[in-house]
Amino acid sequence: MLNVNNIEVIYDDVILVLKGLSLEVKEGQIVALLGANGAGKTTTLKAISGLLKVESGEVTDGAIEFLDQRIDGKDPEDIVNLGIFQVMEGRCVFENLTVHENLMAATQTRKDRKTIRGRYDMVFQYFPHLQKRVHSLAGYLSGGEQQMLVIGRALMARTRLMMLDEPSLGLSPLLVSEIFNIIKRLNEEQNMTVLLVEQNARMALSIADHGYVMENGKIVLDDSVEKLRENEDVKTFYLGLTEMGSKRSYRDVKFYKRRKRWLT
Repeated sequence: MLNVNNIEVIYDDVILVLKGLSLEVKEGQIVALLGANGAGKTTTLKAISGLLKVESGEVTDGAIEFLDQRIDGKDPEDIVNLGIFQVMEGRCVFENLTVHENLMAATQTRKDRKTIRGRYDMVFQYFPHLQKRVHSLAGYLSGGEQQMLVIGRALMARTRLMMLDEPSLGLSPLLVSEIFNIIKRLNEEQNMTVLLVEQNARMALSIADHGYVMENGKIVLDDSVEKLRENEDVKTFYLGLTEMGSKRSYRDVKFYKRRKRWLT
């Protein structure tokens, strides 16, 4: 469905952020994109969604294809109409609009009222708590409710590829589990394809089919989630597991970091 082929991204004509990045997302998959802060994960999503343009960023090399159509260089609104929706980090709701108005804002380019009504009902099927707050201002919702709302807004837009940027950010473990269970249900029941950027690697790998690890603007490791969970470096640096035992000196940690095979 999505093919990102050897792209480079530069901000302000001088800052090289992505350095020959390639990845693919097959239809019906959940693909996790992991990496530390500053690795380039959000920039990757913005390169796909076309939002780089509003931040003085540009894809200067390589190509991005969606359903065999090249989309790098297209405007964000055209990319949305093709079926790609980016759920931004930080739950970007329209705070002064109600839940209903936020959902309907995603349908402004749609004319099929029957389809819109079906999508509207589907949002409340997956997020019944939102239905109780349908006339509440989005700015007064809790963090979990706002995350549900922005995912619901993506459903209203007839999304085929949903790109989620840190959906667990600032949420309690119980809410994180609920949100990720709903993402998995959308994948299984609606055949929603998902590209997931997430710091909570354990949770991301629990629902994904395939995973990529980014370091310094490059993909340094990719495999099925089963193999990634067994990778010793992934265990140590992303899953909080280690073979070094409980008595670790600072010298040991520095040595182990130097061992990261994708930095060599």
